[in-house]
Amino acid sequence: MMRRMKRLYLATVLVVLSFVSVNAQSVYDLRINEVMLFNKTNYIDSYGERSAWIELVNTGYNSINVAGCYLTNDISIPTKYRIPSADPITLIPQQQYLVFFANGKSVHGTLHLNFTLDSTNRFIALIAPDGRTLIDSITLPIIDTDKSYVRLPNGTGKWQVSELATPNSTNELFETHVTAGQKFVKFDPYGFIMAFIAMSVVFTALLVLYRLFKLTARLAQKPIRIQFRKPKQTKLDMVEEKVEEIPGEVFAAISAALYFYETEKHDQESTVLTIERVSRRYSPWSSKLYSLQQTPNRIVVHRKMN
Repeated sequence: MMRRMKRLYLATVLVVLSFVSVNAQSVYDLRINEVMLFNKTNYIDSYGERSAWIELVNTGYNSINVAGCYLTNDISIPTKYRIPSADPITLIPQQQYLVFFANGKSVHGTLHLNFTLDSTNRFIALIAPDGRTLIDSITLPIIDTDKSYVRLPNGTGKWQVSELATPNSTNELFETHVTAGQKFVKFDPYGFIMAFIAMSVVFTALLVLYRLFKLTARLAQKPIRIQFRKPKQTKLDMVEEKVEEIPGEVFAAISAALYFYETEKHDQESTVLTIERVSRRYSPWSSKLYSLQQTPNRIVVHRKMN
């Protein structure tokens, strides 16, 4: 029984430690993504007030609860504002955003910080739940009113000033003024890829033209055969064709037969046959034998001697 209890206790500790480890690792996917220092006509909070604001982005691929982390404008006081853990709004889905208002009015709710930002205090830091580990930080330059300081791409790119603010939204909208040529120059600064693409296009076009001219030459050498469609034959045409196919010898034979039939008219013969027996008193052979029994006359030939 004691062994089972120890095993159960050990399994519980491992599960808790793994959960804490995963949670501790996931908060490091959070980044400061956009900041507005002077807000006069821009984003307002739920109380209808305007103030400086800070946008966090979850660059990971799982939801992250930012509760327990700290935001501060003084690195010497890393735990200046602890994000409450009892508010479900602190759960940031993957690739999504959460905006905090730096208005010094934390009594207004979870998203309202207990410090402010101004021209003399432009530092912001995000601290891990342990209160010591720095996750991300930024020192803002002095920027004009209603302009924001953004990262491009979101959470990972370089900081730059933007004319248009996008709280709770992606910063990729600011890349619209960047032309395709400028993007390609960044991608291929030495022009090797451009040269390879240009040569490939040229050689492909030459190959296509070669094939086309070769095919055209083959077609030009072949004789043109035009086949006319024969009209449909009627029954009368088929009969005439059959008549034309009869040779002249047949007509000659038929004409001769008709001629002989008309010129040589025979008597009508009876179809009854009469058979009569003929009896002979002597045999022709016996008469011949009788004649042969007679002695033939002797003929004497006298030869005259000279």
